[in-house]
Amino acid sequence: MKTKIHPQYFTDCKVTCACGNTFITGSTLKEIRVELCNQCHPFYTGKQKFVDTARRVEKFEEKLTKVGAVAATRKGKKVKKAAATAKKAKKVAEAKAQKTTG
Repeated sequence: MKTKIHPQYFTDCKVTCACGNTFITGSTLKEIRVELCNQCHPFYTGKQKFVDTARRVEKFEEKLTKVGAVAATRKGKKVKKAAATAKKAKKVAEAKAQKTTG
């Protein structure tokens, strides 16, 4: 192993979570601060928790409602095509009715 190229390893690195939980581990950093740990992470606790520092969840939900509203007002290709076909059929039926009466 080469000397003086490896970082210093601390066996007493203190990890502090946002929930207040702390534990000791080994790392090249003296102190680590984290947002989630095994005491507050939804995977381990089974509780749903949103970690949202920049309103990402709310922005996504707003965007989703806007898209839903726009999609409800739009007509798909099939709906438009069926309406056009019905309109043509109505014109043809009116033309036949005029031919037979006139």
